[in-house]
Amino acid sequence: MVTEARLITAEELERMPQADGRVELVRGELVGMAPAGHRHGRITGRLHGRLDAFVVKAGLGWVYSSDTGFVLARNPDTVRAPDIAYVARERAMAQAGEEGFFEGPPDLAVEVVSPSDTLVDIETKVIEYLRAGTRLVWVVNSRTRTVTVYRSLKNVRILTEAETLAGEEVLPGFATTVGELFE
Repeated sequence: MVTEARLITAEELERMPQADGRVELVRGELVGMAPAGHRHGRITGRLHGRLDAFVVKAGLGWVYSSDTGFVLARNPDTVRAPDIAYVARERAMAQAGEEGFFEGPPDLAVEVVSPSDTLVDIETKVIEYLRAGTRLVWVVNSRTRTVTVYRSLKNVRILTEAETLAGEEVLPGFATTVGELFE
């Protein structure tokens, strides 16, 4: 007799005790994530700081850290926690008093590639973000010293160190040189 695993909901995940390392919910199943290394943390911290300072000064919305879950799908539930996320002011304020995961996708999702990440892992996350309505996804890769910018699955651009990473219509006015992220 084969028994099917019971799918977990976003609400059940919220009530679970914190485990070592991060956990995401993918189509109702828990997926563990190893803690990131120091280079990953340094790059993530640098970009988070720049984004947060820009967003606060411009009054555009909120920047979230990697411990924030975003509900991307329901039945079965998918909750992802990007390394960095940004949500525009109107959407952020609509959930300002709420507890728990952010209901819906971020406007910008940033994934910094870890040594334990596979291409399939990263592509799956990008697809999930875009399908859920994320307007811009950045994949930062320290090994190739590049940032891949996804506006859609058909509108993809790889930026090298000398090029400028811009916030486009999602974060108008934000810009940083890709190489500065890896210094």
